[in-house]
Amino acid sequence: MVIKVYIASSSGSVAVKKHQRAVVSFLEANRISFQEVDITMLEEQRLWMYRNIPRDKHPVKGNPLPPQIFNEDRYCGDHEDFFQSKEDNAVLAFLGLGSQPSLEDSES
Repeated sequence: MVIKVYIASSSGSVAVKKHQRAVVSFLEANRISFQEVDITMLEEQRLWMYRNIPRDKHPVKGNPLPPQIFNEDRYCGDHEDFFQSKEDNAVLAFLGLGSQPSLEDSES
């Protein structure tokens, strides 16, 4: 399973940049393997992302903003959903991952 975080590297929005950085930093800090997909560089990936976000997650106006998170082709959610899963201590479930071994387990 590959976690994919769809980002926009050239976003002019400070909020989008902050949200992207928060998601990526958390995944890196917790050693959760993921792949960044830059929708500003890959038109087909941007269109794929838009098509695969559930209709009820689309804003009234415009397109959904990054970051958007998928596990392979399964939509996990956006930054708000990710933040809520952090608050609920349920990020692995949000990402559709089983529990990961702790550092103590891997050092034994």
